[in-house]
Amino acid sequence: MISRLFSSRKIDLGIDLGTANTRIVDGGGGLLFDEPSLCCFRGFDAAPAFIAAGAEAQSYQAKIAKPLKVISPLEVGVLSDMAAARELLRFARIKSGVRRKGARVRPAIGVPADATQAEKRALVAAATDAGFSEPVLVPEPLLAAKGLDLPTGEPRGHMVVDCGAGATDVAVVSLGGLCVTKTLRAGGLALDRAITDHLHLQHRFQVGPRSVEQLKLQLSEALCAGADDIDVQVRGSDLAAGLPKELTLPASEFRRLWMRFVREAAATVREALAHTPPELARDILDSGIRLTGAAAQTALLSSTIEEVVGVPVTIAPDPQNAVSRGLGRLVGAPD
Repeated sequence: MISRLFSSRKIDLGIDLGTANTRIVDGGGGLLFDEPSLCCFRGFDAAPAFIAAGAEAQSYQAKIAKPLKVISPLEVGVLSDMAAARELLRFARIKSGVRRKGARVRPAIGVPADATQAEKRALVAAATDAGFSEPVLVPEPLLAAKGLDLPTGEPRGHMVVDCGAGATDVAVVSLGGLCVTKTLRAGGLALDRAITDHLHLQHRFQVGPRSVEQLKLQLSEALCAGADDIDVQVRGSDLAAGLPKELTLPASEFRRLWMRFVREAAATVREALAHTPPELARDILDSGIRLTGAAAQTALLSSTIEEVVGVPVTIAPDPQNAVSRGLGRLVGAPD
């Protein structure tokens, strides 16, 4: 049960430390902080000095030169840089209003279902160094289920697929715990990288993160409408000419990359269902599968999963905030 994760001390706030964005919520589910999971350092190769984090660091991305460097503290959903995680969490703590010196603020932090003990210890250390006290780590699919107000405490199976920027978590929840979990260490950013690599290799064209995001939105609209024959535009650098340029390409050129991503997610869901006990599988067939996370609305994702596993799939309302809402449910709750 979720309550068993906690000691007698109550949870003061929730932290959704995502690969793309970091959110801090209070007991009412109100957002205290919501900014990109990015940090900027000076002299990163020697003794790095913290410069900026969040939205300000994002504004520097791909627009700075040495000795400045913008990095994300997470890779494929888990901690990859301790210094960046510590500074981002400290920045978020102060900006969210938790400023008192020596204040013992205890957070609940979401983690991927398959996070290793080493990854969990590193995250706890980073949060403690950032000024938080006794962080509690909770699996993100369980938080997403709570955020959807599913009756997770009942002896009934519910499947949640949390599609984040760095990882895709598939979990079957029953009696307040995770009965089956499978994690694909790839999320929305994997699709961004695939598109970036395709443009570089096939067209000798280089693009930045914002240009890829805009292109992804165009492709999503075209693929949802089944209009592969329309053209999409992307701005970047023509490496052959060494000049800025706008490239126009048919949406159909990217369909293979897109389908590879959604089929990998569907295969992970299928693998999780193959390991699900029959009684829980029957419950899931009745209640369907819920998609949450920032990448839940990726074009063709829900329809492909439904086609592969033969179970109804529903995209949750406001899917990118399901984990944050789940964290909000835990704030103020003692053991």
